Amino acid sequence: MRYELVLATRNRHKGEELSALLGDLDVRIRTLAEFPDAPEVVEDGATCEANAVKKAVTIARATGLPAVADDTGLEVDALGGRPGVFAARYAGEGATYEDNCRKLLQEMKGVPCERRTARFITVAALAHPNGRVDVAQGTLEGVIAEESSGTSGFGYDPVFFVPAIGKTLAQLSAEEKNRISHRAKAFARMREILSASMEKVKQGL
Repeated sequence: MRYELVLATRNRHKGEELSALLGDLDVRIRTLAEFPDAPEVVEDGATCEANAVKKAVTIARATGLPAVADDTGLEVDALGGRPGVFAARYAGEGATYEDNCRKLLQEMKGVPCERRTARFITVAALAHPNGRVDVAQGTLEGVIAEESSGTSGFGYDPVFFVPAIGKTLAQLSAEEKNRISHRAKAFARMREILSASMEKVKQGL
């Protein structure tokens, strides 16, 4: 029996990225588009882990299948760690990616380069219908650019500059980003967890 996994997200960009990160596993990846009655999950946790676990557990219960979810926060040192877990709605409910980037750049206006340090933190959660939950984390260090650059990616990618490669995340191809990103690091660990879980299924454990 082939292992099935539901991606607990309705974000098309994130779904495409997760599918690419997990694509070469021997697993049938399903999306929430196949489960129209699955509930919307309110991300009201105080941490990325709380949100990721809540999403994964809710969707696993609703579908009866293992579900994987993630949540990402952006910590900017000069802003005391903001926007943190509220990164996706930093400019308010219903804010676009552009709205959030614009607000961040405005708040960072005049901050010198050496104080623009920041990091992305992604927590991935795998929830099983039996209630077991596994989590994995990945981080990416960088600095907030002074202006948006690049057209790839999504979210804060155009303003997140990675000194080690001399580009913003939005200036990278999807393949390049998936080699170095916070989400890629979290899901590299999650792949190991999934592989172990799939092996147990094959052995009937």
